[in-house]
Amino acid sequence: MSRVTFTIDGKTATAEQGQTILKAAEAAGVYIPRLCACKDLVPHGSCRVCSVRVNGRIQAACVQIVTEGAIVENESDEIREYRRNIIDMLFVEGNHFCMFCEKSGHCELQALAYRFGIAAPRYRYLYPKREIDLSHPDVYLDHNRCILCGRCVRASQDLDHKNVFQFVERGCRKRLQVDGEALAATDLRVTDEAVASCPVGALMRKRVGYAVPVGRRPYDEIPIGKDIESPGEE
Repeated sequence: MSRVTFTIDGKTATAEQGQTILKAAEAAGVYIPRLCACKDLVPHGSCRVCSVRVNGRIQAACVQIVTEGAIVENESDEIREYRRNIIDMLFVEGNHFCMFCEKSGHCELQALAYRFGIAAPRYRYLYPKREIDLSHPDVYLDHNRCILCGRCVRASQDLDHKNVFQFVERGCRKRLQVDGEALAATDLRVTDEAVASCPVGALMRKRVGYAVPVGRRPYDEIPIGKDIESPGEE
């Protein structure tokens, strides 16, 4: 397979022709933050946390194909500020209480906040009124923590070959909807990939939230992206 040469943050790297910037950067040991992108799922480009500047234009790295001679800016002050604003807005648009959340230490949104040094968002909290669906015997859905990344939608359709989740409405009214009156009325199983795909505490398995104590969870000990930046290190 032919390869292309590109530059990312001043570092020359090569990539397979047709590879996305996100995957090419990973292969070069460069971590590009992301939330909607997930292994085994077709890139979606919805969260925009992976945005980079490519040849002078801001693009989503998870869907943008790397081209010969491309100049990619991933760690500039501008891009870091752009991403921080997105992360900030995700926090204030929902009801995220990390100190009480079962996902703490496993949550990718929380881990990105740590990486960007966000102790508290700079914007005003919206405190939306959202429901929690506890009807399913093994899984619960907390809309307060949903960031509309679409991972569960795509995983349910593409990996589980079901249609448990879908988005309804648009703009500020957009929300996650299940295929039934409640989660218990769907054919969701606790072993479905859709359940495991959620990057935050919106879609959680019951009775396992504190199986690993807080303080010993993955992002409590190792920053998000460290595995890409330092492959093979303990």
